[in-house]
Amino acid sequence: MSIEWLRDVIICFSGLVVTGVLIVIAVVVYSFYRRVKAVLDSVEAASTNIKTTSATVQGIASCVGDEVVKPVAQVVAVIQGVRQGIDTISKLFKKEGGGDV
Repeated sequence: MSIEWLRDVIICFSGLVVTGVLIVIAVVVYSFYRRVKAVLDSVEAASTNIKTTSATVQGIASCVGDEVVKPVAQVVAVIQGVRQGIDTISKLFKKEGGGDV
């Protein structure tokens, strides 16, 4: 097993991880778009009634909290986990002595 083979495996693995993260982000953005569009359509229909509008604004705030903040926090957690995994793997391959070769 040579260093070139290991480098290629790491590049392939990184590509798969990046592709997976991009797919997850695209799904979250599309889901958020659908929810916000539905809420905005209901705001247009109910703009004459102040109570309904107030409830809709409260629903938007709740929807943003549920559909944006939570998924973003999950994505950040995944990114931090990947970063920690890369740091751990890089620690395994670092020299321990630090002296000249």
